[in-house]
Amino acid sequence: MRLDIVTPERLIYSGIVDVVVVPGVIGEMSILPNHCPLMTLLRCGELRIRKGGEEIAVAIGGGFLEVRSDRIVVLADLAERDDEIDARKVEEAKLLAEQSLSKRKTTIKDKAEMEAALRFELTRLKIAERHKKKKSTARSEKI
Repeated sequence: MRLDIVTPERLIYSGIVDVVVVPGVIGEMSILPNHCPLMTLLRCGELRIRKGGEEIAVAIGGGFLEVRSDRIVVLADLAERDDEIDARKVEEAKLLAEQSLSKRKTTIKDKAEMEAALRFELTRLKIAERHKKKKSTARSEKI
């Protein structure tokens, strides 16, 4: 089945996949070929793409999922593939988000936005660390 992951800025992923695991608002969902049509909200979290023996992780900041008979479309607010994440920049962004949250004078809306930004940075960090570990394991297996 074809998967397209799109943000307002760009196309993150497009290709034929075996399985997609998404962070739905009611929990994690696996989408397999011939899944019934579905439309749902996505929460901030990790989206996993499985194709053959390969797995690609994508950090998403929430959005929508549409499953059709032949295609899956993810419209994400924010998204970044595991091979694009810079762990050093994520650490800096995480620190900024934590500092912003610690300020006393914030509105409820500002606090919710800061918490969402922190959740996204923590997701990116988790994915970046796992991707780094996967790359180093693959390198050591070649030796």
